[in-house]
Amino acid sequence: MTTVDERPAASRPPAAHSAAGAAQHEPPTADLLRRTLRRHPAGVTVITVPGPAGFTATSFTSVSLEPALVSFYLATGASSAPAVRRADAFTVHLLQREQEDLARRFATSGVDRFAGTAWHTGPHGTPLLAGAAAWLTARPVLLQEVGDHLLVVGEVLAAGAGGGAPLVHHDGGFGGFDPAAPTR
Repeated sequence: MTTVDERPAASRPPAAHSAAGAAQHEPPTADLLRRTLRRHPAGVTVITVPGPAGFTATSFTSVSLEPALVSFYLATGASSAPAVRRADAFTVHLLQREQEDLARRFATSGVDRFAGTAWHTGPHGTPLLAGAAAWLTARPVLLQEVGDHLLVVGEVLAAGAGGGAPLVHHDGGFGGFDPAAPTR
């Protein structure tokens, strides 16, 4: 079956962007992909597991509301990966704008990330960091290697919100976000 795009030429996408045109290009290199994805702003989280262990992540997202599922990715070679694989629970801390130092500490390898950090052990055995804009604790229901990363999906067990403006990561740096007034 042949289809014809009956839109005026000015409203059609250029041929280079068609599926056939895309197949002619090589996949992007890891460096090009990294540079491209740096242009996507993301909220900053610190994910903690019993041990204690933890790391900074921008790959956190919701998966489902019923049941309540969330996910994140972690490089398979990351120093926290073995602790994440063993964990019966994890806590995601959505950081406030003022917590850039915390984000940098938990993104640094070879340091005691919990030194100088205010935290306590929560009811599910995970470290709960003080001052986060919001947090949630989940139990892993899926761990799957995807490329060079580990996908972790968890069922939410508990959550809380403290408030505050979010910390955002964009183009290799940290910043804030001030939402515009809602429009109706």
